[in-house]
Amino acid sequence: MTYTAVLCGCGAMAKGWLRAIAEHEDLKDKIAIAGLVDLDEGVARSLAEEFGLTDVVIGSDLDAVLSETAADLLFDVVVPPARKDVVKTGLAHGCHVLSEKPMATSIKDAESLVRKARKKGLTHAVVQNRRYIAGVRRMKAFVESGAIGAITGVHCDFFIGAHFGGFRDKMDNVLLLDMAIHTFDAARFVSGKTPKAVYCHETNPNGSWYAHGASAFAIFEMSDDVTFTYRGSWCAEGANTSWESQWRITGEKGTLLWDGLDEFSAHRVAADEGFLRDQEGISVAPAPDLSETEGHASVISAFIRAIETGTPPETSGEDNIKSLSMVFAAIESARRGKRVVISKE
Repeated sequence: MTYTAVLCGCGAMAKGWLRAIAEHEDLKDKIAIAGLVDLDEGVARSLAEEFGLTDVVIGSDLDAVLSETAADLLFDVVVPPARKDVVKTGLAHGCHVLSEKPMATSIKDAESLVRKARKKGLTHAVVQNRRYIAGVRRMKAFVESGAIGAITGVHCDFFIGAHFGGFRDKMDNVLLLDMAIHTFDAARFVSGKTPKAVYCHETNPNGSWYAHGASAFAIFEMSDDVTFTYRGSWCAEGANTSWESQWRITGEKGTLLWDGLDEFSAHRVAADEGFLRDQEGISVAPAPDLSETEGHASVISAFIRAIETGTPPETSGEDNIKSLSMVFAAIESARRGKRVVISKE
């Protein structure tokens, strides 16, 4: 079956979506872009020309374009404040919806979208594409192997001087809301633990070119007494980390390190005595399924597979709201200067 799709929001990020579809045969055969929507129709026309989309409906009114195309899918690539209305419009037209992150700008809005999708019996998912990279898959498989015993801590550093321009420069809580969710979601995914509470300190350092919240430091209490710590900045010049953060995962028997790029290192205790016990190196196996490590393409493929099988995708709204709750709890903690409870389960 070929699904007709409308893409809403034709800025720079939309190109990654269209490129993923065009470059993967299974997606190209299953998805036909039937419409492009943007407040600036000229931007939509330019995108259509760039990707050779000659037979598409172009407009600035999403409701009208969805009606004209009778689309099966809505790809939501709009700026976060517009997301709730765009997703609700898509669901109202009977479309399965795949959104950029964050899935909403408040937990209340996120919950309303989850409820609407559930009521309609439609698939609603979020492009949490960092799950679909080899390093994150390798970490999860390694943790689940038990090679370093039960994990006790997950610790991530993210320091990059990113000069975007555009809407991010004006956002409140820009690091936590627009970027940290990738690391928060990956930490939850890799550890398999549930976030329980957080204390967060947020700053906008001297020299920052962002309006608010370019740096944040958070301590999350996770289930099973696991601690997840995050140190991050989007205005740290001079020694950039990977976009995937630098990771240290501690276990009862050893530690896994990942630089966020290609370097993995793991060691565990190899002796029963001594002040500092002898260590032995452990190999870290490659990602278990390389077909799942292609970023946007893997997320879109999983989205289509979920529609076809009726099984919720890994990044469904119902799951992703748990990562979003970490973001908003961290923002609330930073605002109040207090520990904030996320879940009492």
